[in-house]
Amino acid sequence: MILPFDEKNKKEYYKLLDKVFESNFWSEGLMVKEFENKFSEYTNLNSAAVTNGGTALLTILSYLKVQDKEVIVPTNTFYATSQAVKMAGATVVYADCNKYDLCISLEDIKKKVTEKTKVIIVVHIGGHIAFDIDELVKFCDRKKIFLVEDCAHAHGGIFNGRMAGDFGIAGAYSFYSTKTMPTGEGGMIVSKDNDLIEWTRLFRNYGKKVIDGKVNYPLKNGFNYRMNEFTAALGIVQMQRLNEILNWKTELAQKYDEIFQNKINYPCGMKSGYYKYIIFEYSNLKIETGKVFNKSDFGHIIDGLDIKLPNSEWIADNHKCPPIYFGWEYANKNISELKTILLN
Repeated sequence: MILPFDEKNKKEYYKLLDKVFESNFWSEGLMVKEFENKFSEYTNLNSAAVTNGGTALLTILSYLKVQDKEVIVPTNTFYATSQAVKMAGATVVYADCNKYDLCISLEDIKKKVTEKTKVIIVVHIGGHIAFDIDELVKFCDRKKIFLVEDCAHAHGGIFNGRMAGDFGIAGAYSFYSTKTMPTGEGGMIVSKDNDLIEWTRLFRNYGKKVIDGKVNYPLKNGFNYRMNEFTAALGIVQMQRLNEILNWKTELAQKYDEIFQNKINYPCGMKSGYYKYIIFEYSNLKIETGKVFNKSDFGHIIDGLDIKLPNSEWIADNHKCPPIYFGWEYANKNISELKTILLN
């Protein structure tokens, strides 16, 4: 991939760095607040910045007090999701995904729920929001289970006017180097629940709060999950060009739609951020990027569990991803040229 950052962006970043140096705050300063505000404006949700997407999930799960409970996660996601559950003190229960959207299967969830289930984590795989998100919300409400969204892929994902992170109790975004909006490292928690966000601001800072000039520790289980000012400044610049990146990806995806028939087909009202463009059973694809996941990535395989999750296994064997990263050298080619470049 090519990191989305040009000379103009560098100059904008350097100006912000000057402000950081002038402020004499390299942490807990104005840049983090500004980045949070801009992300809140973009998602229409309350936001709190943290060190990365994994700690964003850990923070949410810690707020929900999942110790000694069960959390259902899809097996076909980055292992960080499972690790966050374990570090929060809960037991991971692995579920299968759907073939039509690669996201966690509500049908399989219903088989895995027990009286100890406290949270279900839906991972918005590939850049789009889980097609069954409304049904997942209804199911969780009925069962009194918290729904948490892993939005690591989902920058720009929209369903019926609502962005990823707007459906459950909270969402966790990642700004890792390979993401649509990279800052190297970094994460953001989004939520409609202001109490969760305010708790996060304490939790990420060792649980401390300054009251009348004195340091207090209203939380005893906090740790250092703060984002620094330099990362936040980079995030501000990346947000300025996020729509440009998303539009670029969408234009390339529209060309791909004319080339690939066997692909993910989005429902009415769904807009993908196209972290990946996912196709099925194209053995003649000549140029491809990494798959969304392989069998070796499955959480239950890593954990040494002998369970069958057939949809995840089928997708691992049968999907591929043609390049859709920002700046791909052949993106400006016409449909006919792209077809020749990509397929035998």
